[in-house]
Amino acid sequence: MDVLIFDGDCGFCTSTANYFGSRTRSEIQTVAWQLADLAPIGLTAEQTAKRVYFIQAGQTYAAEKAIAKLLVAQRNIFYRSLGFVIQIPPLIWLAKPGYWLVARYRHKLPGGTPACKMQ
Repeated sequence: MDVLIFDGDCGFCTSTANYFGSRTRSEIQTVAWQLADLAPIGLTAEQTAKRVYFIQAGQTYAAEKAIAKLLVAQRNIFYRSLGFVIQIPPLIWLAKPGYWLVARYRHKLPGGTPACKMQ
């Protein structure tokens, strides 16, 4: 089963993970890194506190690549297409600073709270 690991202290992250996690073509498990058993999948709390992870078919994707893969897994053709397009260079290169901006300012996005602020 595919797994999405996100920051459970962040309201924006939790809402986003629940939204996209419930709309995939195949079942995925969404789990806050704070509640996840990270050792078996080779991740640390330090890593997962800094970025989202998507584990699919034994491959681990982080940050913008995780989001692209999660979008590809969606039932909605728009999101799926967006995920495929994002993975094409140079768009994936542009997705990196885009991911960083969202992560950096997630506390100001809808559903964001002071707990969402990056340390």
